[in-house]
Amino acid sequence: MSPTWNSSEPPPDPVRLGWRDWLRVILRAVPIVAILGLGLALMGLIRLLERPLFGVDRPWTPHITPVVCRMVLRIMGLTVRTEGTRLQGRGAIVANHATWLDIFVLNSRKTVYFVSKAEVAGWPGIGLLARATGTVFITRDPRAAKAQAAQLRERLLHGHRLLFFPEGTSTDGLRVLPFKTTLFAAFFDAEVVHEMRVQALSVVYHAPEGRDARFYGWWGDMDFGPSLVQVLATRHQGSVELVYHLPVRVDDYANRKSLAAHLETQVRDGHARCLDRD
Repeated sequence: MSPTWNSSEPPPDPVRLGWRDWLRVILRAVPIVAILGLGLALMGLIRLLERPLFGVDRPWTPHITPVVCRMVLRIMGLTVRTEGTRLQGRGAIVANHATWLDIFVLNSRKTVYFVSKAEVAGWPGIGLLARATGTVFITRDPRAAKAQAAQLRERLLHGHRLLFFPEGTSTDGLRVLPFKTTLFAAFFDAEVVHEMRVQALSVVYHAPEGRDARFYGWWGDMDFGPSLVQVLATRHQGSVELVYHLPVRVDDYANRKSLAAHLETQVRDGHARCLDRD
């Protein structure tokens, strides 16, 4: 994992909110909190039965997450467009990372399990959501690399479709950072390498009309609260494009570096193509 990315340019100044904007924030935030709370409660109750019967497997609760996330995005007014075919069956998805909204956007499309830095588990609100949805938390400690690789292997063997951000940090949404290759080592484990496929995913946000192109980005020392308020206060949202590239077989690549390089190229190409449309 890499440190937080910082831009050479400061984030856009927040838009001053009037009473209508604050009313919009409240009218969106209240149902969103209610939906998230109901989803978490339902998931917790089902896990009481699901965990002792199936252990790490989750045959029921993962289907709650996409429904909840689609409802949240609808309330926000953020449109999601997709291109390409999503990965089916066992494997992993790697994507660029722009914002906290990625959690809702990517969870709304298909059942996936995020791989995230351990710090996220302690974040208010988001940490609870991450833990409830089966996120795999990893640390930056090299001494834990072997144990973490084993944990990823176990999840893959159980058929979990993992999703992680090889950049290791979020950005302003206008770029793709170099991929870190450490986590790719888990794909080359002897027990999974010949069955594993990995799909690259380009995530591209388009700002609301008249707003800074970096409107949805979340980086550096930006706080979550103000970013959330700005998004909820926006009357007419922008959109996000998800470009699913052709999956590749892990055993077609010599090592994690060559695999990561190919997937990074796919993500970059799709990202640049979508931004060029603006």
